[in-house]
Amino acid sequence: MVAAVKQIGGEKYLPFQHPTHHRDHTQFERLKSMAKSKPRVKVPKTAAKGDIITIKTLISHVMETGLRKNKKTGEIIPRLIINKFEAKFNGEEVFSVILDPAVSANPYFKFSMKAQTSGEFEFIWTEDNGEVYTKKAKLEVN
Repeated sequence: MVAAVKQIGGEKYLPFQHPTHHRDHTQFERLKSMAKSKPRVKVPKTAAKGDIITIKTLISHVMETGLRKNKKTGEIIPRLIINKFEAKFNGEEVFSVILDPAVSANPYFKFSMKAQTSGEFEFIWTEDNGEVYTKKAKLEVN
């Protein structure tokens, strides 16, 4: 599938791009996009007792490393990354990771665990500035 290209002011854009969203984002634009961080999880709704299930998580996040400069001002864009991810099942930690700036944008995690009891997963992403994003999902074990 090929998207139609629009021409605006002599520059070409795909329909989902906005002319002000180039690689040289201002700090404000980058930080503003943080408000759009969206966690997503994929957990089976049901599983048989003893089954090995796979859990997948993804969060939309730019993961600003703090190493780049704003092309317009020359100032360093402050670091703002997801620095910790935790997965809990019925309140008990089942998976966690500490992240560093080398992790790319939109961190994705996939892990497996043995289904023993029904319950609820809680997924927690923590940013450098203390902002926390959470998502929950239930698992029914037969």
